[in-house]
Amino acid sequence: MSKFYVSTPIYYVNDRPHIGHAYTNIIADVLARYHRQAGDNVRLVTGTDEHGQKVARSAAEAKLDPQDFADKFSKTFRDLGPVLGLSTDVFIRTTEPRHKQAAVAMWEACAKDIYKKEYEGWYCVGCELFYTLTDVPDKICPIHKTPLEKFKEENYFFKLSAYTKPIKEAIESGRLRVVPVGRKNEILALLDRGLEDISISRDAKKLSWGVPVPGDKTQVMYVWFDALTNYLTVAGYPGKSFTDWWPMDVHVVGKDILRQHAAVWPGMLLSAGLELPKAIYAHGFIESGGHKMSKSLGNVLAPTDIIEKYGIDGLRYYLLRYIPSDADGDFTWERMELAYVTDLANDLGNLVQRVAVMVTKYFGGKLPAVPDHSHDSTQYHRMVADFRFDRALAEVWELIRGLNQFLEEEQPWKKGDDKAELERILGHALADLNLLATLLLPFLPTTAEKILATFADGQVHSDVGVLFPKVDETPTDDNLDESTF
Repeated sequence: MSKFYVSTPIYYVNDRPHIGHAYTNIIADVLARYHRQAGDNVRLVTGTDEHGQKVARSAAEAKLDPQDFADKFSKTFRDLGPVLGLSTDVFIRTTEPRHKQAAVAMWEACAKDIYKKEYEGWYCVGCELFYTLTDVPDKICPIHKTPLEKFKEENYFFKLSAYTKPIKEAIESGRLRVVPVGRKNEILALLDRGLEDISISRDAKKLSWGVPVPGDKTQVMYVWFDALTNYLTVAGYPGKSFTDWWPMDVHVVGKDILRQHAAVWPGMLLSAGLELPKAIYAHGFIESGGHKMSKSLGNVLAPTDIIEKYGIDGLRYYLLRYIPSDADGDFTWERMELAYVTDLANDLGNLVQRVAVMVTKYFGGKLPAVPDHSHDSTQYHRMVADFRFDRALAEVWELIRGLNQFLEEEQPWKKGDDKAELERILGHALADLNLLATLLLPFLPTTAEKILATFADGQVHSDVGVLFPKVDETPTDDNLDESTF
């Protein structure tokens, strides 16, 4: 049995989960389910990042102790798992004792590349990241569009510049896959310019909410140095058994934190003498009606709003099929409705129902025998391996529409008492339905399990229920208000 270790980022606890968090989690869940289905020993990890300036400020604004604030919002991310139907194995929090132990061990493992100096730079609290004026000459954060703050203090630094060449070689050789190719080119361009040493601590007098630097109580670890180590914590670092899971097979992240995962993190690992992750998949952003989601525009979407209307698998399907796997995508209620009615209810739901009705009508609910399917799924598996989830689902829908067309051409309802012909046609249909349900298991697990249960052992089980029930009036993108969120 092979192991497969997959992670989402750990999420800041300064706000509630939104559709972007759901998208990242669902992608990682698809990979975990796919590999479990293949017989691999899987560990799917997510969690919360609870230290740093952003959390400390948010806690102060809420008039809460930072730990109490972290406890409150960490729970909302933990609760997201059942809401999305995730198969999470471990939920990690950076305030856990085991993680603090791992962060200290990682600092000590990188000690030869750590030094202290005074630093002055431009900082975004939202990103928890320093920017150079080369990157942001207008001193405005490119992600949050907020003014950068000027920081000047004595910090510990990590010699990231020393690892530019080996990181570049690892990415170019494919030893560290960065997907999609646009993200790979982006990080290689950064490496071509050369990495700079980075600040990895903060003055404890200005920020006490963090992991203390070993041997120096006047400093706390920079939140990214602390947070990135979580991937080792869950594997059991610094214990000897952590190599049972390490290296990470896939980090699933948003494109806005590619630099931290494809430059800073590999540098830390190389410094500590640890293996690099095998792959980093950096997905794009989800917009709403062509606009970036923001509270000020009132177009931020909570995943629960969509699930209440279209179910967990409705949300999973839209995000995985209609948000391009290699680019930014867009969500509108109108497109969601169209995908649900056309693809799910009509193409798939009606197909399952009509086959179940015909098997019941002509064979009393059970076919004498169900043949093996004759379809080649190579392209589907290739698309999953390449992180092209939209294309993998397109392959499944080719099969679904092909089966619908087959039934229209064969017209079993016109075969009268020709049992041999009816058995041939409906046997072909059941074989294809079993195949497509198997292919859908990682993507739409509830739907796939219902299809398999409906036709278990070649017999129709009508008590499974309707796959995609009709929905009430759908919200439009013009009438959203704050009560929706």
